[in-house]
Amino acid sequence: MRLRSLLFVPCDRPDRMAKAVRSSADAVILDLEDSVAHARKAEARAALKAFLASDTSGMPKLVRINSLESRLVRTDIDALVEHRPDGLVLPKAAGRSSIEHLDRWLDAAGLGDIPLLPIATETPSALFELGSYREISGRLLALTWGAEDLSAAIGATTARDADGRFRPPYELARSLALFAAHAAGVPAIETVYPEFSDLAMLASVARAAARDGFSGMLAIHPSQIDTIHAAFVPSDEELARARAIVDAFAGQEGAGALSLDGEMIDAPHLKLAKQVIARSGST
Repeated sequence: MRLRSLLFVPCDRPDRMAKAVRSSADAVILDLEDSVAHARKAEARAALKAFLASDTSGMPKLVRINSLESRLVRTDIDALVEHRPDGLVLPKAAGRSSIEHLDRWLDAAGLGDIPLLPIATETPSALFELGSYREISGRLLALTWGAEDLSAAIGATTARDADGRFRPPYELARSLALFAAHAAGVPAIETVYPEFSDLAMLASVARAAARDGFSGMLAIHPSQIDTIHAAFVPSDEELARARAIVDAFAGQEGAGALSLDGEMIDAPHLKLAKQVIARSGST
């Protein structure tokens, strides 16, 4: 499953779910958590069940269930038994223990093999459990992070500066989540950029995510998708350089290091070049 863009859509809006699966996103996240008011949770579950039963779009569909502490998660799971989605997004995840906790309920419902995408930094204690995801990497579809719940949990007035960039505590959470994903061998997904009308800043944020090692990004509005995709596709120059590196090593089989255009390149350069080519979708 390609995960450059994952578009959130609330489950209590069937019209928006129908539009979301016709969008150019790589996957949609059908949301039962933050975007649905508590009084509308039952209505949202019913709408979700009907949508999963009827949708024939072929779009990969993930469901963000409510948190383990909410006492709503078992009812959420029950709504998925007849028509299972392609994965679950677990909010306020706290490492291996939360995945194992959820798996006990999923096993009981016959959904024990469904892939999971934890949101890994939404509570202060969760930061200290990030390394444990590598111990259960086989259960993970990817790993993402979030700043809004984390900043609220510690009483911070904002997670971002006026220019839209994260304050240092949240840059730390972002970096730790990035490394946790790579330690587990799964895609790292950048969090949302909430100002969906500011596509120039979104482009800057998404390009930075791609440079830093994220594989994709969460989106909250269809207008963000093309900008996100553009950021995660290598430029023509990057792709040409990557192919030149691969070709150089192919021409000198067994070489540990060699010179290309006056620069010494070695195994890390080759590994990165292959990743760039893979991101481009070409060969």
